[in-house]
Amino acid sequence: MEIKTEKYHICYDRETATVSFSGSLRLSGPEEYQPITQLLGDVADTQTEKIILNLQQLEFLNSSGISMLSKFIIEMRKKPGVQMTVQGSKSVAWQGKSLKNLQRLMPALVVELV
Repeated sequence: MEIKTEKYHICYDRETATVSFSGSLRLSGPEEYQPITQLLGDVADTQTEKIILNLQQLEFLNSSGISMLSKFIIEMRKKPGVQMTVQGSKSVAWQGKSLKNLQRLMPALVVELV
C-alpha cells in the first residue's frame, strides 16, 4: 500500500507493520485526507499485533492532518490487542509536542522521539 505525490509519500511495509510518512502534508480537510485515512483503515484491518507509524521524515503536518491521525488513534483504542507505536524526530519542531498529545487519546500508545 502506497500513496505518492510531489509533496509527500506514505507507504506500508507489511513485514514490519510500519506506515512511513515523509514530506509535507498540507491538505485541506477530511476529503483530501481520505486516501490516507483509507490506507490507515486498511492497515488497522490487517490481523497484526502491532502497528508503527513512522513520522520521522514528515516535515510538516497541518491541523487537518493531526485531526486525521487523532481519529485513527481513537479507532485503534477499540483494538486492545494491537500495540501502537508512533516514531518521531526531535529535530522536527511540530513533532515533540503534537505526538506526545496523542498519548492523551490512547494512554497505551508508545511515542518514540529520536
